[in-house]
Amino acid sequence: MGGFTKQAIRSSCIKLLNERPTHQTITVKDIVEDCGINRNSFYYHYQDLPSLIAEIFTEEADKLIRDYPQIDTIEDGLLAAISFVMENKKAILHIYCSANRELFEQYLWRVCEHVADTYINTAFPEFKISVQDKQTIIRFLKCECFGIIMDWFSKGMDTDIIQGINRICELKRGMTEEMLRRCQTDNSDKF
Repeated sequence: MGGFTKQAIRSSCIKLLNERPTHQTITVKDIVEDCGINRNSFYYHYQDLPSLIAEIFTEEADKLIRDYPQIDTIEDGLLAAISFVMENKKAILHIYCSANRELFEQYLWRVCEHVADTYINTAFPEFKISVQDKQTIIRFLKCECFGIIMDWFSKGMDTDIIQGINRICELKRGMTEEMLRRCQTDNSDKF
């Protein structure tokens, strides 16, 4: 029964965030009225609205990590990273413009790190580089992914991010492999 109630609360929260204008605040009262439960049921499962939003992001990040154990291209990774966002643009923009923005940013950092790490491990297993260089490249790719998505948000999500992702990845094709190749050459005496 608890799982059903939690899912109803989560679904109502996302639904309301997708329906309401960005400036209109969603309250616990709105959520419990929408899903037909009492306030005590909400507070049995969640301390407050931010804890609900944090759990939604944690579950979505866990799902993405589980669903994408391998990522062959950075485009695939970026598209996976924005899949939940694309399905819930208004809700995510609502959270982005609220006091809960940090929760979205934490989610996005985690997802982008998974994308970068999994991409390097899947697409370039043949490169033997130092752990430090690998972490540096993963950090760079993570920041690049995060920056692309946050730039899109800061502009009100008014551009075609999928087209933008495809174009930037087309322009930088081969750059990651070149960085790895340079690390391999620079570190050949460290193995």
